[in-house]
Amino acid sequence: MASAAEQLAANINFAAFAKATELKKRIWFTLGILIVYRLGTYIPLPGIDPQILADIFRQQSSGILGMFNMFAGGALERMTIFALSIMPYISAAIIMQLMTSVSPRLEALKKEGEQGQKKINQYTRYGTVILAALQAWGIAVGMEGMTSSTGAAVPNPGMFFRATTVITLVGGTMFLMWLGEQITARGVGNGISLIIFAGIIAELPGALAATLELGRTGALSSIMIVLVLVMAVAVITFIVFIERAQRRIVVQYPKRQVGNRMYGGESSHLPLKINTPGVIPPIFASSLLLMPATMAGFSTGQGPEWLTFITTMLGRGQPLHMLLYGGMIVFFAFFYTAVVFNPVDTADNLKKYGGFVPGIRPGKNTADYLDYVLTRLTVVGSAYLTAISLLPEFLISRLAVPFYFGGTSLLIVVTVTMDTVAQIQSHLLAHQYEGLIKKSRLKGRRG
Repeated sequence: MASAAEQLAANINFAAFAKATELKKRIWFTLGILIVYRLGTYIPLPGIDPQILADIFRQQSSGILGMFNMFAGGALERMTIFALSIMPYISAAIIMQLMTSVSPRLEALKKEGEQGQKKINQYTRYGTVILAALQAWGIAVGMEGMTSSTGAAVPNPGMFFRATTVITLVGGTMFLMWLGEQITARGVGNGISLIIFAGIIAELPGALAATLELGRTGALSSIMIVLVLVMAVAVITFIVFIERAQRRIVVQYPKRQVGNRMYGGESSHLPLKINTPGVIPPIFASSLLLMPATMAGFSTGQGPEWLTFITTMLGRGQPLHMLLYGGMIVFFAFFYTAVVFNPVDTADNLKKYGGFVPGIRPGKNTADYLDYVLTRLTVVGSAYLTAISLLPEFLISRLAVPFYFGGTSLLIVVTVTMDTVAQIQSHLLAHQYEGLIKKSRLKGRRG
């Protein structure tokens, strides 16, 4: 049965949106920040030849550079001030999340509440600067060695070029991190996620145009294009269904008497998502698998034979690549789920507040039961992630379809859209409740 909040959300209409002035301001603010981000993806780094760099990048687009360029909205291909995008911040945040489960000091900070979270966020920012600086230095050194038939990508290499590149790229990443925090605080949705979302969506029109051009020239049949579009709609529907699916564990609270009144006795539920780790497993697996291909591409034929052999075996569409890709997604799904959800802590918290799962003894038995349920859910979730991630690989390698918009990018777009819509609905609900409260106060004064 739908809750009262869900029924009210279903009745939200455009009239309610028109009256929500605060929500409209937040939406316009968010759009303005995203426009600033997109403008920055066209400002090139100083000291490079963009044309030569674009020609070289096309040869490396199948490696890890292509994946990062997708998240950066084309900024890496154009080598702009936002070439690193927000990825160093995401990497630092993931590392800090992993460290909280290993370091007792960080775990204690996490349990301190808001103050501890502020310190962890500060450490994440420091880590972002370090990772961005290392990646920017690697990009600067790598660009100095890039050459094509028309010349070098960096006309005047040297320490000055490396220093300016590092400062510019680190500054661009920190500025994007600040923009994301502003969206989260004063806009709608999660700012970091929306920046990645905007980058992926910005590349979609070009991918669709390229697909239609292949259909016009006869490289792709019209039936194949229609099948791809129908499949995309079906996959999006499937992702929405799985991402909204939950396993709700009933939690009962005992009755207690205080004076002459009886409190408690109500039941609640503990929601467990099927896809607890989100898009982290495919990102980790893609990064590790595409690293050899990228290294071999940079070596320009000068690398060792074993690297060339590994690159060939791990090429996109190869059986070994798909097997390892699927296996690593499953591994990271279980690993990251174990990091973000601790059954023992959850069971202890339930016991602390008097809650219990009907038919299960509090404490260790509850923790074992939660771990059992979560393991079964993760099996389904990891299979779902593997299927969604391998689908575009199969289409590209076997059917020669330029299915750019798939896998990890599709997961990010759908989940971010769902989260943003949910936040908009919550703002509309809050606005309606405020209107009801004001009306009741006016009636009370008149009475």
